Amino acid sequence: MIKEEKIIVMDFGGQYNQLIARRVRENNIYCEIVPYNTSIDKIKEMEPSGIIFTGGPDVVYEKNAPICDERILQLGIPVLGICYGAQLIAYLKRGNVEKAKSREYGKTNIRFDTNSLLFKNLKDRSICWMSHTYQISKLPEGFIATANTDNCPIAAMELPEKKLYAVQFHPEVVHTEQGKEILSNYLFNVCHCKGTWKMDSFFEKSVKEIKEKVRNGKVLCALSGGVDSSVAAVLLSKAVGKQLTCVFVDHGFLRKNEGDEVEAVFGKNGLYDLNFIRVNAKERFYDRLKGIEDPETKRKIIGEEFIRVFEDVSKKIGQVDYLVQGTIYPDVIESGLGKSDVIKSHHNVGGLPSVVNFKEIIEPLRLLFKDEVRKLGLEMGIPENLVYRQPFPGPGLAIRIIGDITEEKIRIVQDADYIFREEIAKANLDKNINQYFAALTNMRSVGCMGDERTYDYAIALRAVTTSDFMTAEAAKIPYEVIEKVANRIVNEVSGVSRVLYDYTTKPPATIEFE
Repeated sequence: MIKEEKIIVMDFGGQYNQLIARRVRENNIYCEIVPYNTSIDKIKEMEPSGIIFTGGPDVVYEKNAPICDERILQLGIPVLGICYGAQLIAYLKRGNVEKAKSREYGKTNIRFDTNSLLFKNLKDRSICWMSHTYQISKLPEGFIATANTDNCPIAAMELPEKKLYAVQFHPEVVHTEQGKEILSNYLFNVCHCKGTWKMDSFFEKSVKEIKEKVRNGKVLCALSGGVDSSVAAVLLSKAVGKQLTCVFVDHGFLRKNEGDEVEAVFGKNGLYDLNFIRVNAKERFYDRLKGIEDPETKRKIIGEEFIRVFEDVSKKIGQVDYLVQGTIYPDVIESGLGKSDVIKSHHNVGGLPSVVNFKEIIEPLRLLFKDEVRKLGLEMGIPENLVYRQPFPGPGLAIRIIGDITEEKIRIVQDADYIFREEIAKANLDKNINQYFAALTNMRSVGCMGDERTYDYAIALRAVTTSDFMTAEAAKIPYEVIEKVANRIVNEVSGVSRVLYDYTTKPPATIEFE
């Protein structure tokens, strides 16, 4: 565990929990999300500089509402409650929480008491983002109200001598005009953090921890060629050298020409002095997925088959003690954490089988967001074109195809995706769009080509801009580029009669299709 100043975010099921963690880390302060029912002994062991209670969909006084250990508020550690978290502090401190006469959702005018450390140096009138039906109706003993709106007289409250602070609104979202400043005030004015967490310190500590763990053991790294696994592989190589073997599993779901490109970078004549093995496992993956349509089932099958391939390789190269994966924090969070729902099981988290033939799985990037992984890659000297390579999920095109998997469908997606990426690069948009790809819908529609009726698939194009891959907006690609891509796909890719563009944000959608 990283032994320096940290903030704990206690998860009560809120939709913006990941954003809270990101906002904290943007201040160069390490932050970790933990379940709401984390024991008080565990919290003491983590020695946090501050604790943030997240929002959530529940009502604090109703049955089965998530309630943390009340003693957390007595530790002397600064606590900030947000939305549900604010109501929880009021409830635990014997204040009242009631259904509001007029619920508040969206942008709301708010007034701050700038004498509060939380609102120091802010404009006293501003815009915040509200999302609540219930609110604090009576202050707990000793607390004072420090913000209000027309419909919410206690939009913020605090008990400074006990280091307890609460806001009914969401400072973590961009719609709250002074949200970043409010969180910074909490971190630096209330928690007295210094903001010393940097990638160089993470690298040094990670290398040290890996060396201490592995010692003389053998390590196998699951290398997909994507950003996350590539950074993990280079990090492990710097820590244990030739004790590491990188295994690239070509499962048949890669982008066009990708298998050869990965081998060119990491193979015998590549950029790194690595033990590299390429396994062509197309047939075994296709056989396992034949007729499978459910996305969660697909992910779990792929996750298990990856492990079985690695186990087979380890038998050939001798006993392997550790398996390394490029799991990152969004994978962990979306696979289910605390009170939050499972968004989707990532093949390397929720998709892992219950029994694996390794002493331990090492995930050195498990607590980093995507942009932090890239910073680490640059810190280690990985070429920029590799660090900013288009993200590609471990299950590959299998989760960019709705429904069952066939070789014909893989061929369609590979060709359509290749055209899309080629035209984005030609338009010099590749540096401005964080992720873009083509996916195959399970919809077939009528078309007309050469005066003949066709009945073929619809391709969906997806392109997003994002900093952390936890939230994302659809990229605003110029119409003429979309038009050219659509024309090329319909004319050059057999089996496609229609091209759609996905404008959905994340949330409510995910970036990938399945």
